[in-house]
Amino acid sequence: MSGSRTYGDPCGIARALDLIGERWALLVVRELVFGPKRYGDLRRGLRGVSQNVLSQRLRDLEEAGVVARCVLGPPAACRAYELTPRGRELEPVLLALGRWGNPIPPASTSATELSPDALAVALKSTFDPGAAGDLRGRYQLRLGLDAFHADVRDGRLQVARGEIGGADATLTCDVPTLTALVFTGGDLGDAVRTGAAAVLGDTAALRRFLGSFERP
Repeated sequence: MSGSRTYGDPCGIARALDLIGERWALLVVRELVFGPKRYGDLRRGLRGVSQNVLSQRLRDLEEAGVVARCVLGPPAACRAYELTPRGRELEPVLLALGRWGNPIPPASTSATELSPDALAVALKSTFDPGAAGDLRGRYQLRLGLDAFHADVRDGRLQVARGEIGGADATLTCDVPTLTALVFTGGDLGDAVRTGAAAVLGDTAALRRFLGSFERP
């Protein structure tokens, strides 16, 4: 990347960090793991980043071949950013970093709420095949303006952005509610009774899905 700092070290780790080691760079990648996003949606997911810094990181990542510009299709064609094939290779790196960092307590100055994409990455990095057992199913997760679908089979979890048809269960709630249901012992029945969540479909299968993740 022109004008950027370099470690000047021939090690592959150092050369990778020359490209993606700047502040916010990997978090931009995190926000694009599940598909393209407009600039405004990136800012919504990265609450602490300034407009100037985000614009610079996007330029840097484009120059590094990690991110590319694209045009989202109908109903309203608009410019957006997406990971290149090279950028998509960073997903297992992000998941490994997430697993490594999950036991670390958040700083006192950290935001109190994950972005929807950060939560989706957390689901992938904490999925426990032993807890899931023989669970097989497709689950729609509607989180305010964002939607993801999760597919569990053969002890593996796949997550993608967007709506699907024929989900075994659909959960509609906000990010803090889903975070509590998965990671801090929140009860699905209580969330439904209080109006914090709504469920369509197989509630029992959804409970098993919510219980298929490692807790801090």
